[in-house]
Amino acid sequence: MQIITDLSQLPDNQKTILTIGMFDGVHRGHQQIIQFLNQLANNTSLQSCLLTFWPHPRMVLQQDSDLALLTTQEEKVQLLEQFGLNNLYIQNFDIEFSRLSSTAFVRDFLVKKLNLNTLVIGHDHHFGRNREGNFDALQELSDLYGFSVMQLEAIQENSLPISSTKIRNALHNGDLAYTNEALGYEYLITGKVEYGDGIGKTLGFPTINLNIEANKLLPKDGVYGVGIELNKVKHYGLLNIGYRPTFNGNSHRAEVYILDYNNDLYGQKVQLHLMVRIRDESSFDSRENLVQQINIDEQNFRNYLEK
Repeated sequence: MQIITDLSQLPDNQKTILTIGMFDGVHRGHQQIIQFLNQLANNTSLQSCLLTFWPHPRMVLQQDSDLALLTTQEEKVQLLEQFGLNNLYIQNFDIEFSRLSSTAFVRDFLVKKLNLNTLVIGHDHHFGRNREGNFDALQELSDLYGFSVMQLEAIQENSLPISSTKIRNALHNGDLAYTNEALGYEYLITGKVEYGDGIGKTLGFPTINLNIEANKLLPKDGVYGVGIELNKVKHYGLLNIGYRPTFNGNSHRAEVYILDYNNDLYGQKVQLHLMVRIRDESSFDSRENLVQQINIDEQNFRNYLEK
């Protein structure tokens, strides 16, 4: 997959089969669009292209927004690479770009700059200033400017369309089972290992502390069973997200106890695959009771892995 950030360098004569959107999470609905896009490309001499934006429009237009994302930019690119796209276009989103009307966006950006041949969109796609453009507007513009437009039906889970917003809400509620089903893969958390205060080691459960991008959505505080690949070997561990109330913690942390692993990871970037939610974060009246609970958590997760 070729990643293109300077769209002015695109060749004038290369027509595109394109889809557009943030694709936050690259969930199953997004994957359906990409697969259809690739099928169209395979049946023509054209290439499949995805146009996305950075930063997220809400971060630019609503700067007081507390929006957290399912995927960092790096994670999104990593996921998109798995689905066979030919080109990923990343357009800088700023105030000036946001002022493009829906007509100008199609005419001056998609048709003139991206050489649009065919546009594939999801069931709820809107575009242009104030999200004024929709499928009906695209159909009119496609006749005017000579491109095709196709709209796909939504993939549903529990009789409801899958969306990034629904997945975010599920994570806030600790519903990892729905999250992973809707995503089609295990939720990812990527972070750089940094020094902590060493409390886990004194308990017999040495942990790694992760520095995670500020706009990454973390699920509801609690303990999770995770997978982690280290030096191309799959390991497993317990992730605790929260404030460590047993020790009167005042900072929100993500710490991982890796089962059967003792090597130094400081300064390295690691990626967790969240497999199962084990329990809520709790406060214990003694270190001994906390250690007992961690042993129970570990055994429960090992039992889960055996199944």
